[in-house]
Amino acid sequence: MNLQKFQEQILQNAVQMDASVNFQLNGNMLIVPCPWEDDKQVTNGERVRYRGGIEVDADGRTQVKRYKVGSKGPLHETLYETAHGAVKMTRPQIRPSDGHRRINEEYVYVMFKFPKKYGLALTKALYQEEADEIMSYFKTRKEETLWK
Repeated sequence: MNLQKFQEQILQNAVQMDASVNFQLNGNMLIVPCPWEDDKQVTNGERVRYRGGIEVDADGRTQVKRYKVGSKGPLHETLYETAHGAVKMTRPQIRPSDGHRRINEEYVYVMFKFPKKYGLALTKALYQEEADEIMSYFKTRKEETLWK
C-alpha cells in the first residue's frame, strides 16, 4: 500500500452496517438505539453536544458529524514569542508532485499587542526592547529571512 498517494473513497449511497449504525453520504454517522430501549432517557430531555461533532438526543439517537472538509489546521506557526509580541510564519507549502517547498508562498509576520493603559512612553520603550529581541532572533535563524 502506497501511503504517499491517498485517494479519498466516496460512498455511492448510504451504507447501513446493522440495524442501528448508518453511514450517510455527507460523511456523518447516525447511531439509533435498539427498539427495546425506547423507554430509557439518555439525557435530561434535550439535545446534548459534545466535542468532536457528537450530538446525543434524549432518546439516545446519536449523530457523529464528519470533520470539516478543507480545514488544514492553524494557518500560522509561532516561531518566537516575547511578552507583548510574536513572530509567526505561515505553514510550509510543499508541492505534492516533487516534494519541494514553495518558499515564495511562506511569510513571516511580527505582531505586537500592547495594552492601551501603558501609555505612549512605556509602549515605545517596550516596543524598542522587544523589537531588538526579535531582531536578535532573526539573526540566529538557520533559514535566511527574505525582506520585501
